[in-house]
Amino acid sequence: MSRKATITQKEIVNAAFKITKREGFEQITSRKLAAAAGCSTQPIFRIYENMDALKKDVYDKAAVYYEDYYNDYTKSHEVPFVDLGLAYIGFAQKYPHLFRLLFISEQGPESKSMYDLVNGSNENVVKEINKAVAKGAGNAQDLFMKMWIFIHGAGCMAVTGDYDLDEASSVSMLESAYMAFSK
Repeated sequence: MSRKATITQKEIVNAAFKITKREGFEQITSRKLAAAAGCSTQPIFRIYENMDALKKDVYDKAAVYYEDYYNDYTKSHEVPFVDLGLAYIGFAQKYPHLFRLLFISEQGPESKSMYDLVNGSNENVVKEINKAVAKGAGNAQDLFMKMWIFIHGAGCMAVTGDYDLDEASSVSMLESAYMAFSK
């Protein structure tokens, strides 16, 4: 009779997610993961053939984590794309390693696009585009693209520590960008 497996795939993913959140996915080793999961390396290799398969599961968990973060983020600004930008930049500041995994590092063909991640199941981007249309934006899709390039750049700067604006300054900057891009 074989021994019952005491560690589950979910526990391994949770341990890998915690390491990724704290240090980055690239810092995961089988020994570090085993220590974090409270097991030997054997169950990890039994469940995961390679690190790419584990990375896919950690990526999926991080995508859900971002969506939950955005959904819980207080949205209070009338100017389109400001709340979207604040949440994105805030996520980058608070969770730089998860941000890198989701929005900067190259993923496999099964991963979500940046647009799909930000749009989420609640169609966050679509809502902001519709908000821009309601405010009279001529080409709201083009306006979103310009805003998104701006927002993503700010998020990347936040990850590297080069973004040190407070919320009020960030709001002002995003509103100014919206006004400039909507002309």
